[in-house]
Amino acid sequence: MLTAAAGWKAWLLARGSFPFNADEAIVALMGRHILAGARPTFFYGQAYMGSLDAYLVAAGFALFGPAVWVVRLVQTLLFLGILLSTYAIGARILRSERLGLLAVGLLVFPVVNLTLYTTVSLGGYGEALLIGNLLIWMGLILVERLKEEPAKLEARDAALGAVWGLTAGLGVWANGLSLVYAAPVGLAILAYSVRARIGWTRRGLLWGALISGGVLGAAPFWGYGMTNGWQSLVGELLGSAVAVEGGSWLLRSFNHLVRLVLLGGTATLGFRPPWEVRWLLLPLMPAIFIFWVCVLGYGFKQVKGNHPQSWVWRVLAGVGLTLAAGFVFTSFGIDPSGRYFAPYSILLALAGGGLLDWLYQRRRWWALAALAVVLAYQWGGTLDCALRKPPALTTQFDLQTVIEDGYQEELITFLEEQGETRGYSTYWVAYPLAFLSEERLIFVPRLPYHHDMRYTTRDDRYAPYRERVEANEKIAYITASNPNLDVWLREGFAGLGVEWSEAEIGPYRVYYAFSRAVRPAEVGLGETRGAVETE
Repeated sequence: MLTAAAGWKAWLLARGSFPFNADEAIVALMGRHILAGARPTFFYGQAYMGSLDAYLVAAGFALFGPAVWVVRLVQTLLFLGILLSTYAIGARILRSERLGLLAVGLLVFPVVNLTLYTTVSLGGYGEALLIGNLLIWMGLILVERLKEEPAKLEARDAALGAVWGLTAGLGVWANGLSLVYAAPVGLAILAYSVRARIGWTRRGLLWGALISGGVLGAAPFWGYGMTNGWQSLVGELLGSAVAVEGGSWLLRSFNHLVRLVLLGGTATLGFRPPWEVRWLLLPLMPAIFIFWVCVLGYGFKQVKGNHPQSWVWRVLAGVGLTLAAGFVFTSFGIDPSGRYFAPYSILLALAGGGLLDWLYQRRRWWALAALAVVLAYQWGGTLDCALRKPPALTTQFDLQTVIEDGYQEELITFLEEQGETRGYSTYWVAYPLAFLSEERLIFVPRLPYHHDMRYTTRDDRYAPYRERVEANEKIAYITASNPNLDVWLREGFAGLGVEWSEAEIGPYRVYYAFSRAVRPAEVGLGETRGAVETE
């Protein structure tokens, strides 16, 4: 199953089904900069997603050289770790090796949403899923030890608690999404440690190990806060960067709930790609819907039951409910792009593995047939999206920002031949261009990419690039499939009385050979205008 999962991703990558966009380019650039001696704490331009992914990419670059495929290799290896840890939860925590195998089986060809966010790097979502699985696995092993009668707490249990805390702390820094795992599992450890007959000395030893591990694991987070202040750090962790909604908190929460159920639910079950509302393999959808309704019913029964493993299902349900609460009641609910819903795929796979295990014991071939139909649907839905280019499998849920792939090398060649190595562009052009040209071409994102000319200075994420461009007197502008921006630029340049040339390369339009350097502010661009777009 691991070989099949890796082979499926390799085939999709080999045929270019995942466009290389700016978010992923920033991770790749950070990896290159780390090899050169930089030590970034967070994803460039923000303070709520740590640079763990970039350090892993840097390790890949050290072994294989800086290339886009290495970034995807790192994500693929993380996904295989997610599969292995899912099996471990089923076999060790839920006490059924077959349940673990069937859960992994449901994830071999995952839904489009999970395929996307475990292949393309956005800075830590693959890590968050793997860390989350490890927190469940280690945490519930520790709870099992505490549940023993009479409970014994040995040195190895305190060590396990320290490792659990270290992993939880690392997750807080790497990606705040890991908190949806750490909170319910940590609460379970706390509750059972209070109930256990281990004495306050041993209880204090366990708590000290958990806290010490957590503080150490989140050391980059604490260090950044003490150096740069806590307000922006904690604010961004809670969603201040995307807090652009109006209306009352109650109304916002209701809107988030609607997004969770309608947009999140359909993407999680694979009924639509996360970037658009388009139904996938519509004739099979009713059967798949019935299957997942049965899975939810099975899960609810396990949570409400009174069998030896019901407490495990309650903790797993707590993870799902924590994720829902975080989405509904914080500003992150404005973003239904799909990445926040990825943990649900793992939880559903475990519940689905449980249902199929139950059915396998009664009607073996029915269970295998159900697994085959679900896998065929998920495989077919992903293939359907992969064959549609553009956009193929994209993380950009605003399709206006999707740039037709395959023209980057031609663009790089043209700019170098013209000696145009510095200038201005949009977020989705600038950073892929920088990485693919090995940073010979530096264009800072000071132009809007939306057709309504909305822009935020948060797009300009790396100050050293900005300094290089500002110090250069020969500049060019690059746009991509945005006629409104082209009109704005031409009118602005003409109004300044400058001369320039234009070239069209696929979806790109290059403005170059200016009679003098023109900065974006001179044509009314480069400052935040309109609604700030979500990350």
